[in-house]
Amino acid sequence: MSKASYPHPTDEFDAADDHDGPRGVHRSPRTTWSKLWPFLVVLVAFPALAYGLVTWISNSDTGLSGAISGLGATGTTEPTGGSTDVATGGATDTAAPPAAAPTSDAPVAPAAPAADLTTPVGVLNAANVSGLAATQSKKLEAGGFTKVTATNGTGAGVKTTTVFYATEAQKVTADAVAQLLGITTVTMSPTQAKSGITVVLLPGFKG
Repeated sequence: MSKASYPHPTDEFDAADDHDGPRGVHRSPRTTWSKLWPFLVVLVAFPALAYGLVTWISNSDTGLSGAISGLGATGTTEPTGGSTDVATGGATDTAAPPAAAPTSDAPVAPAAPAADLTTPVGVLNAANVSGLAATQSKKLEAGGFTKVTATNGTGAGVKTTTVFYATEAQKVTADAVAQLLGITTVTMSPTQAKSGITVVLLPGFKG
């Protein structure tokens, strides 16, 4: 519809838009500060928030470490005290009473009789080995015997090399003679031993 054929009178609503005029005149133009303050808030608030968060975490870790250390110290102390109590109490309660001192009435074992080194000892060589009796006599003298004689003989009636003694009291001395000469047969025979001790050496004796 052309403007000439428009039947209504012209009013303010029929005015054409002025593209060059200001629009939104009800809003004031934004200042530079209003544009920058959100960024400034972020720049200031974010570091402060980050610092506060880091500080809180650090304090929390310190408190937790202290609590754990306290628990560890407490756990260590209690067993130590318990060990001391148990060790002390155990030693006191279970200690054995001191042994009673031996009384003077206790029987004393008699001392073993010693060999009489003054007993006459005759060494008879019936092994037909020259100097055998003399050699064995020297062994007896080296062992402390003071009355030793060496002779030759037949060894009649004797089946093995033997140490003969005349009385029971001479048994210990006869055993000492046999030990020095390495003889295993020791026999009481007043006939063979006469008044002392006689050693009969038969063939096969090594000495």
